[in-house]
Amino acid sequence: MLGVRSLAGQVFVVQAVLVLLLVVAAVVALLVQAGNTAEQEARNRSIAVAETFAASPGLPETLGNENPTEVLQPLAERARERSGVDFVVVMDTDGIRYTHPLRDRIGERFVGTIEPALEGEVVTEEIVGTIGPLVQAVVPVVGPDGSVVGLVSAGITVGKVSSGVQEQLPLLFGASAAALLLSMASTAVVGRRLLRQTHGLGPAEMTRMYEHHDAVLHSVREGVLIVGADGRLLLANDEARRLLDLPPDAEGRSVSDLGLPPRTGRLLASGRAATDEVHQVGDRMLAVNHGPTDRFGGPPGSVATFRDSTELRVLSESAEAARRRLKLLYDVGTGIGTTLDMVRTAEELAETVVPRFADFVTVDLADAVLRGEEPAGGAVNMRRVAAHGIREVPSFHPKGELITFLPSTPQARGYRSGRAVLEADLTTAREWHEQDPERARRIVEEGIHTLVTVPLRARGIALGVVNFWRSREHGPFDDDDLSLAEELVARAASAVDNARRYTREHTMAATLQRSLLPRALPGQEALEIAHRYLPAQSGVGGDWFDVIPLSGARVALVVGDVVGHGLHAAATMGRLRTAVHNFSALDLPPDEIIGRLDELVSRSDRDGDGDGMPDGTSGMMGATCLYAIYDPVSRSCVVARAGHPPPALVHPDGTVEFPDIPVGVPLGLGGPPYETAEIELAEGSRLVLYTDGLIEDRGRDIDVGLALLGEALARAGESPEETCDTVTDALLAERPRDDVALLVARTRALASDRTAVWDVPSDPAAVSVVRGAVTRRLADWGLDELVFTTELILSELVTNAIRYATGPVQVRLLRLERSLICEVSDTSSTLPHLRRAATTDEGGRGLFLVAQLSESWGTRRTRTGKVIWVEQPLPSA
Repeated sequence: MLGVRSLAGQVFVVQAVLVLLLVVAAVVALLVQAGNTAEQEARNRSIAVAETFAASPGLPETLGNENPTEVLQPLAERARERSGVDFVVVMDTDGIRYTHPLRDRIGERFVGTIEPALEGEVVTEEIVGTIGPLVQAVVPVVGPDGSVVGLVSAGITVGKVSSGVQEQLPLLFGASAAALLLSMASTAVVGRRLLRQTHGLGPAEMTRMYEHHDAVLHSVREGVLIVGADGRLLLANDEARRLLDLPPDAEGRSVSDLGLPPRTGRLLASGRAATDEVHQVGDRMLAVNHGPTDRFGGPPGSVATFRDSTELRVLSESAEAARRRLKLLYDVGTGIGTTLDMVRTAEELAETVVPRFADFVTVDLADAVLRGEEPAGGAVNMRRVAAHGIREVPSFHPKGELITFLPSTPQARGYRSGRAVLEADLTTAREWHEQDPERARRIVEEGIHTLVTVPLRARGIALGVVNFWRSREHGPFDDDDLSLAEELVARAASAVDNARRYTREHTMAATLQRSLLPRALPGQEALEIAHRYLPAQSGVGGDWFDVIPLSGARVALVVGDVVGHGLHAAATMGRLRTAVHNFSALDLPPDEIIGRLDELVSRSDRDGDGDGMPDGTSGMMGATCLYAIYDPVSRSCVVARAGHPPPALVHPDGTVEFPDIPVGVPLGLGGPPYETAEIELAEGSRLVLYTDGLIEDRGRDIDVGLALLGEALARAGESPEETCDTVTDALLAERPRDDVALLVARTRALASDRTAVWDVPSDPAAVSVVRGAVTRRLADWGLDELVFTTELILSELVTNAIRYATGPVQVRLLRLERSLICEVSDTSSTLPHLRRAATTDEGGRGLFLVAQLSESWGTRRTRTGKVIWVEQPLPSA
């Protein structure tokens, strides 16, 4: 019996000595590695914090702002406090600090190595700073194009990092005690067996050793799970049960039946090794270490430890919240203002913010702003232009309604003060209820409880207010939300102001353009005319058209297009249209009129110095033009064009052609003289003039546009109005990208029985002969009342032509619907002019007499001389 006990005691002593030696060796190794562990932990933490901050969404765009410090300093300080590092510094590529815990060091050069980071690498280094030995990391901030646009550095002192020795020593000592207890247990087992054989020792000592082992296992601060080879749980300590919320009968059950998260359950069942792998279990973030138990000859299975890292989750949530805010600011900055439309810009703001920041957003703009004007100071009459939310709220003011805010309301106070106003609890917001008590009551009943109203200001001008609302789906706004709301609205305000100024300029240009275009077409009998003018989707262009009656029942058709858009284009169009009218009054042929327009534009470009031009340009802008003169007597049309698309001709049988008209260079470029082409038009033909906006588009070639125009004209109705409708429907979108002017003229012919022509010899005696012939023709036409005045007019004109001209003289009468035209042509190029004769003058009164007897008169040059014409109204006209 004593020999057995002595042997058991010797075995126990040997095991105890071995355990103590192992414990001492482990403690020495742990102490040696403690220093290296602390340094590595400092290095890892500084790199993690710097990389996390550098990868924040919106950071590259923020570095490009005028004052990045204003945005980045509070974010960097918040990240520093929550991550436990000693500093987070954001700098530009030259190492100039944008952030620092000490604000007086912002703007100074960073102390450390940054060159590798500028090449896209991560730099870590150990330095001795003012706060002691520390480890700092420098990481690059990469822009959208992959270039380095800035740097982020984070650092922490080595002494501040816990090396983990304190946490590991209790475990080591506990494990040592456990090992010692195990040795005692094994010795007890040996002794028990020996005692059984010798009927000596009982089981009391074995029970006591087991209780000690169980107490050590369940007292450690890490959860421990041991899983067998069959996937069943063999052991779980108290900490593991608490962290994983295991059921009381967990031991012996398969890990897949313990209600663990799928990811954690798969890890425990797989036997895969894992080190500090983060798993979310309930509301905890657990760092999991997992490995097999048979690596060194132990029984098959696996062991897992769980450490609560909730603080890491809090930091991650803060970083995620900051990321979401930066992303929202970035989306607002890039997602709104895509059009120069105030209403659409307000709608884009509301759509971007809901539901990421607010449940409902309403935008109200001053009425003057919608007209492009600046609102009067203090005015709080606003029109709702946008309303968007997670659901419909009937109690809100509808879009388009004019709202007059009382001076005490949050909207009026914020609008006047220029600062955001927070109403954290709308149920007790007395001033807000005073605006409309019944409406306010319904809004609160629908679950809306919080309001932030922010004035929409740009360049010191208050444009309106933006209201952010939250309902029962979210908690109330706080001070951080107030600053974010101000930043969101500030980014939107510039887009709204740009749209307002564009609206003002567009309204001015459109008003000018409308005043310069013909309001009504003049009366004439040669053509049946219809026209269309479609303004561009954005901007005001310089397209124009005109119909100008000429002498001899002729009509001039004009279509032009000024290069560019805006006020200057509209003004240039007005100048060119006026010039065309003036040149047409001279009764010049089309090529000469186009040539004079070209000279006018060229001279304006040479003489203009840009003074007074609204956009800083000089002189007139380039333009194209087509000028055609139609004569209903001969049914001929003479056309000249300067860089303009050719006209289309629809014959009476419906066939379509594009006549070959010589094309000159656009106006203002100079070049060879312009040419004309003369085409004969059958009665009932349709001449179609247009600007390039009708046939040109970004998505199609001009040849395709001409083909589409020909197809549309071939199936159009015979009337000019039907033709215009068919063409615009076929070729144009609802709002074209460029101005479009379209002019359709259907020809009429003057019947031969309504014209009369006489050749007059150069003999004064022939005057009476032609006078008698004219008298008889007037009688045939039933115009006896005009015989006397017509004889006087013809006598004066024919006599002067015979006296002063050489060669043949011709007289022509044209009987129109409302007038009678007398024309006398001769070979002289000298044009008569009206003058007042003195009492002693023997002549000079004939042309004055003609002017008094007629409604209008004038002269025009011909290739062989000139024509003097006189127009008289018919008695019934």
